[in-house]
Amino acid sequence: MNDEYRLRMEAQDLTKQPPTEEPERQYYFMKKCQEIVKKKSEEMGRPLTFSLTSFGCQMNARDSEKLLGILEQIGYEETEDEHADFVLYNTCTVRENANLRVYGRLGYLNTIKKKNPDMLIALCGCMMQEQEVVEKLKKSYRFVDIIFGTHNIFKLAELIVKRFEQQKMVVDVWEGTDRIVEELPSERKYPFKSGVNIMFGCNNFCSYCIVPYVRGRERSRSPKDILEEVRRLADDGVVEIMLLGQNVNSYGKNLKNPVSFAQLLKQVSKIEGIERIRFMTSHPKDLSEELIEAMRTLPKVCPHLHLPLQSGSTRILREMNRRYTKEQYLELVEKIRCAVPDISLTTDIIVGFPGETEEDFQETLDVVQTVGFDSAFTFIYSRRTGTLAAKMENQVPEDIVKDRFDRLLAEVQRISAKVCGRHLHTTQKVLVEEPDDHAEGYLTGRLGNNTIVHFPGDPSLVGKIVDVYLEESKGFYYMGRLEC
Repeated sequence: MNDEYRLRMEAQDLTKQPPTEEPERQYYFMKKCQEIVKKKSEEMGRPLTFSLTSFGCQMNARDSEKLLGILEQIGYEETEDEHADFVLYNTCTVRENANLRVYGRLGYLNTIKKKNPDMLIALCGCMMQEQEVVEKLKKSYRFVDIIFGTHNIFKLAELIVKRFEQQKMVVDVWEGTDRIVEELPSERKYPFKSGVNIMFGCNNFCSYCIVPYVRGRERSRSPKDILEEVRRLADDGVVEIMLLGQNVNSYGKNLKNPVSFAQLLKQVSKIEGIERIRFMTSHPKDLSEELIEAMRTLPKVCPHLHLPLQSGSTRILREMNRRYTKEQYLELVEKIRCAVPDISLTTDIIVGFPGETEEDFQETLDVVQTVGFDSAFTFIYSRRTGTLAAKMENQVPEDIVKDRFDRLLAEVQRISAKVCGRHLHTTQKVLVEEPDDHAEGYLTGRLGNNTIVHFPGDPSLVGKIVDVYLEESKGFYYMGRLEC
């Protein structure tokens, strides 16, 4: 337990009313919750356990680290077993299938809870921001104990206390917020790398996307808070950070004293101990010349850019409300490659958007072939209730979408296998992430451009940046040897 968090929690006086100001209010409820957990643990003769499952994007993964920090602070012990005393799902709702997975797992949890009535089940995240989802849970999944959304994850301890006190389902979902609560516990998955939220929400309203409705409007953290968090991470041994936002290119526009994302990158680069800086996601419509120059001149910024395309058809891009054309995207790629010739470009592509024709699809294939992406996340269009695209006519038949998806995936894989091997027979810097779980005595790490490398080595190297000679390209990863 971090001493700072422990001391702030212990300083709370539970004989008084909860503070009104954050984050002290949450430290009050953490202390109160800790007492409840301790009492129940003594009654059961063992520690209370929790299981936390995170669905979806890296923003969700970072949110889960904060939830994990709070749960450990109040005395729960983590387990991967969903027979735990407290089970929490941090949900995603970008695609309909994500919702169906959660409902399926809830049915499984219900059978467990019938055998253990004291078990608590909590749901949070993007899926909970949909009103029809919450109504369905309240009607058909009454065994769920706590429901909250994306805007108030910092309230976890307060909601747990409320559930214990009221002995009934607690629902606390905010439609939106302009608040950012700092200085709360967080427990990182990796000791040597970490995500850092620089902003929350999205203002773009792409016609297929539910994110602005469930994550809210853009809210940028202050540079001071971001830099202080990065310094603390560096002091704690972190060497790589990932700056996170739904669209990092629009960072700082809503601050009282506006700061551009490129300016933030320059400030972060000055922090000693941080060796690598990554970021995502970048929207092509407002990736600035200033940012390209920062990527060219700042050695700590990794030569990797995730630049979602979504479609290669200008007509479809207009229907998607992406606000750039095929030609503008290709021109942007050319500028980036001129500035950073060795950069790794990855992307997102949606197949089967309403009204997509074979000609539109061929335009997408043309961009894929012209750019030569290192990799691409390819998705079949998912109709999300509440978005403009869900109301569009000309939904593409499933068999046609599946055929296009298969053709796109094959082309992406063919190109990726070719371009990902361009560093073969060179020595590169590799951040060692973990022992290789497929080959004993091997380690797994990543190049600055995010390509995976497997090589023989001792586990003591995990978390260190080492020189590795790339002996063999396997298409999507390398086999290498440690350079002494």
